[in-house]
Amino acid sequence: MKSGSKLMKLSELARILDASFLSGEEQSDIEIFKVGASDFMSDILAALSEGGVLLTGLITIQAVKTAVISGCSVIIFVRNKEPDSQVIELARMHDIPLLSTPCSMFVSCGRLYAEGLIGLSGSR
Repeated sequence: MKSGSKLMKLSELARILDASFLSGEEQSDIEIFKVGASDFMSDILAALSEGGVLLTGLITIQAVKTAVISGCSVIIFVRNKEPDSQVIELARMHDIPLLSTPCSMFVSCGRLYAEGLIGLSGSR
């Protein structure tokens, strides 16, 4: 974790984003300190994502596969999007909690930045 960054439990992050758990609620105590936001999975793969959160509007299998490869611990779907059961099942197989927030990607990023979280690259 980078000096000066803030740790936040997933349950707190969910509260800030008014997010609902789609799966993985039993992992609400994991700690998060960085966030990446993109609908282009290549952007997430290019960053240092280990232990981070992926904010995306992409509700396909590729979002979960990207999280697995890049090391993201959590996926939060923006704009109330919810994936189908195959996506949820794949996330469960990899112990990746899935959440959905009514917030846009812009608002989600702003709220989390205001709370002290950093980007996947480690910058603020």
